[in-house]
Amino acid sequence: MKKYRVNVNGTAYEVEIEEMTGAPAAAPVAAPAAAAAPTPAAGGAGESINAPMPGNILAVNVAAGDTVKKGQVLMVLEAMKMENEIMAPRDGKVTAVAVAKGAAVESGALLCTIQ
Repeated sequence: MKKYRVNVNGTAYEVEIEEMTGAPAAAPVAAPAAAAAPTPAAGGAGESINAPMPGNILAVNVAAGDTVKKGQVLMVLEAMKMENEIMAPRDGKVTAVAVAKGAAVESGALLCTIQ
């Protein structure tokens, strides 16, 4: 363990950090993201909307076949106790939705496609 002193807004905190050796913990995290990729590929064509960060899907506001406008909220992604709205980058039609409410996603995971 290593100890560090960190100042946050003028308040000093003492923090202990445990050094982890090896990379076995990273392998299981990468496996679900790779397994999730083939499923959406069978969905629709168009522009991919990917998760900007890892988190949980709190709401899915669109379905395949829906018409969306630029800036419309497609989904709500919870990451680090914050709700992040995933918005449509342009007008179009949703060709596929790759996630459901309650799903855990990794950064870069396909959420839906818009054509």
